[in-house]
Parts: sequence; C-alpha cells; structure tokens
Amino acid sequence: MSRRSWVLWAAALLTALAPSIYDWASSLLSGDDGSRFYAYMSSGRCLGREIDSMIPEYLIGQVPLFWYGGAPLIALALAGWYVCVRTGRDRLGRIVARFAAVVLLLQRLPGLVLLVLDGALGPECVAAWGPSELVSWRLGWDLYFLVPAVLILLAVRAPRAFVRRGRLALTASTVLTVAATLLVTVQAAPSGKVSTERELDCAGFGDGTVKGLSEAEKKFLCDVRGYNDFYDQGGIEGWADAPDRVVLSQGHHLCRLATRHGGDVSVPAVQDAPHARLRGALGSLCPAVARWQEQEGERKQQEVAAYFLEKQKACARHPLRRPKIKPVRQKHATMFTEFWTIHGFEGEYVGTNPDLVEELVGSELGALAIWAADEIGHACVTVESYRRRPPLETKGWDEVVEVGYDSPRGTLALSDTQGTSVTGLTAAGPGSYRVRVHLRGRKLVYQVPYPPDGAVELLIMVFPGKEKKPTVYR
Repeated sequence: MSRRSWVLWAAALLTALAPSIYDWASSLLSGDDGSRFYAYMSSGRCLGREIDSMIPEYLIGQVPLFWYGGAPLIALALAGWYVCVRTGRDRLGRIVARFAAVVLLLQRLPGLVLLVLDGALGPECVAAWGPSELVSWRLGWDLYFLVPAVLILLAVRAPRAFVRRGRLALTASTVLTVAATLLVTVQAAPSGKVSTERELDCAGFGDGTVKGLSEAEKKFLCDVRGYNDFYDQGGIEGWADAPDRVVLSQGHHLCRLATRHGGDVSVPAVQDAPHARLRGALGSLCPAVARWQEQEGERKQQEVAAYFLEKQKACARHPLRRPKIKPVRQKHATMFTEFWTIHGFEGEYVGTNPDLVEELVGSELGALAIWAADEIGHACVTVESYRRRPPLETKGWDEVVEVGYDSPRGTLALSDTQGTSVTGLTAAGPGSYRVRVHLRGRKLVYQVPYPPDGAVELLIMVFPGKEKKPTVYR
C-alpha cells in the first residue's frame, strides 16, 4: 500500500464530495435554504436524446451508494481494497476497486457518448438536449464525475505499469481534476442566482441592482416570476423560482424558435416545446413575438368589432315599432350577454341578481334582470318609458310578463356585458313602477345550435304603477 495509492484514493473521495461541500458552504454563508432547482428543458428529438431519456437516472439517484457524487461507493471500495491488500489478496482488491470505478463510469459515460453521437448528427440534435448553456452545464458535471473513477483506477494500478507512465498519468489526472473543479465552480455559481423584485426593479423606481441584463431581460424575469401581477402574482408554474440564467436561456431559445415562425407563439413547434409555458411572457423579451402579439391583438379587435357590427345590422333590419301611445322615450339597442340575462341597476344596488318570473323578467329594489339569450348571445331590444300605463300588446309576441319594480333613485339603466347602456327608463323619477317585457324568438334559439342573427327580440315598457304582484299575459 504505497503513499501514492492513498493520495489517489483520497483525491477520488474528495473530488466526489467537493460539489456537496461547496453547496453546503454556500448555503451556510449565504443563508440560502437550498430549495431552488435547475430546470432542464429541450426541444426536438434525436436518437441519442431519446435513448438518454430512457435511462432511469432518477432511480439510480435513489441508491445511497451514489449519493454525494458516489462517495459512499468509493469509501466502500476503499475499505474492500484495503482489507484485501492487508490479507495478501492484492488481485482481489484490484478487482473490487476496478468494479466500483466501472460502476461510476457507467453512471456518466452513456450520457456523454450519446451527446457526442447527437453532436455528430448536427446542431439540431444538440438542441434536443437543451440550449447551449445547459448542454455545457451537463457536460461539465459528467466530465467532473468521471474523475473519481479515473483516480481509483490509477490508485490500484500495478506499480511497474505506473512507474513506466506514472508521471504522465498523474499529471493528466491532476490537470483534469483542477479543470473540472473550476468548470463546475464557474458553471454553478452564476446559474443559481434568483433575482428579487427589488433587484430587477420591476416597479420601475430605478433602484434595481442587477447588472449585465437588458431591460427586456429584466422585464421578462419580472413577468415570469409574477412580480408585476403577471399570472395573478404567482408567476409561471415551474419557472417562478428557476435561476435567472436558466430562465433567460430558455426564453431566448424559445424566442429563436418563435422568430422562425414570424413570432407566432401559437404554432405547434412553439406550443409543444417543453418550455412552452414561457410563451405567455415572451413578448417582453422577444421583439418578433411582441410584433406578432400587437398584430394579433389588432386582428382580434377587428374581428370583434366586425362581429358586433354584424349583429347590430341584423337588429337594424327589424321594422321600426310604432307604439299605440307616445312614450316619453323610445330607444333601440343590440344587447349582449354571456350569462343568459341583461340587467338594470341603480347606483349601490349593482350586483343584485333577481329571480326571474316565467324565466323572463325579475326585479328587486333597484335591480332588474331580463332573459336575453341561451347563455351566450344577443337580443334586439326596444325600451319605452311612459308616465302612464300603456295599452296591453300581445299580438306577435310569444311571451309577455309584467312585474313590479321599486326605483330608489329614479336612475334605472339597462346594461349588457359589452358596455352598452340604455338610460332614462324611469321617466317619473323615484317610486313604484311596472316593467312589462315582451319576447319572441326564444323557441328558435333553443331549437337550433346557431340561430340567425337578431332572432331574439325584446320590447320593454316601463311605467308608474303600485301593483307588486307579477302578471303573466302570455
């Protein structure tokens, strides 16, 4: 048992433990509880990546022998080698040590080989492993954890072979160890940073302290983490606590992918990407996406405007109504609803939802509700205000129902879900009224899934009246 062997065994054990020691020391010095994680996302499919995804790394990581970089396995192999050497069974000791080294190599080598395989197939296959920063990060770790296995093999190598090429091998292993350690330190330190809302200056007060990031990148991180009410302050699920470097790397990768499709984040190539959840915040980082979102917003506004205009034209085609007596006011409107009814309110009484009589009209103090569609739709509405009771009209109407209504302010206004409002319904000011609602078209709406525009017509008469009991005329 030479001093050289002990040094190499110690180096192997220390190399395996170094990342865990570094994490522990960093946590102790910074107060970080260690709850952050490294996200690993990728896009595309290639042979090497597909095979690698089948390797049960998670299950391997559950075996205690592989914890702390494989330090327990190395310690067990060291103990077995030592016992064998002490009892004169050097060959068996080398077999035990080499078996442990091979196990450690097999834990890391397949991924490296598969990554090299995909690299030979082209850049698209390398991208299947993730953005370049994450590929480098994984490559660094895999190379680093090959070092303990190499050191074990050198530690139990036959002395004569070591003498012949020992200096070169020892120098190479030392350089590899130092390089890998530096690589892991450089890769790990910046990538774990998760900037706070104040550091990113999400509120725009100018007190941010983060350096090296563009304003677009800061805004993107603020959106992803929900620092500016994005996604109801909860951030994007799975990304809100990811390190800055990882979020930005994946954001830029998704931006490049979306840019190839004109900034359209709705294409399958973007929606099916593993990091596709970031697309909701991508407009703040990616100019192409911002332009597409602006154009898409304008297009949708035009579609909505055209939709409402079409419905309004349909209502305008109905013949003008001629009242039997002259009303104080007569108004026409196309009114929309997403929840069956349109409503009338007065001031602080907004929010009341009265029960409907015959599923048509209902009232409470300062509140009115009138059926207008089968859940979602529109109605062609005519509202007439009177100072005296108008003649009853049932001809041509499918349903006619009248209810009492108490107006506390005399400011009843009928409103829909699109902001259309008809005011001046209570012509006599505060007091007691009757509301008579005439309807046609309900049967057609229920019979066909897509009824013609303007199928539902409503005539609403509002006039003074003391009677409280509802009356169903038809």
